[in-house]
Amino acid sequence: MAEAFTFSVAEREKIVKNYFKQGINGPLDVFPSKDKRKYIVASEIIKRFDRDKRYTEKEINDLLRTIHPDFATIRRFLIDYRFMNRSDDGRQYWIEG
Repeated sequence: MAEAFTFSVAEREKIVKNYFKQGINGPLDVFPSKDKRKYIVASEIIKRFDRDKRYTEKEINDLLRTIHPDFATIRRFLIDYRFMNRSDDGRQYWIEG
């Protein structure tokens, strides 16, 4: 999916700074409406997860809730854009790649 979006380092930094006003480890002010911006924001959010861990939905929700109140929308985006995958029964989530 990354190949669908092209952006410079400067553009990426500007978007990250605009959406994470308290810094990259802080909360997200608003989840972007444009896909390219969502992708850049999601690529930062996914860094907060351990690639070697299988998560429950509750664990995913709890972590995402610290980032933004609409954690369900962000969780769906992470799955739809293949940053994260989940088992067919929805009990386990893990990081792609």
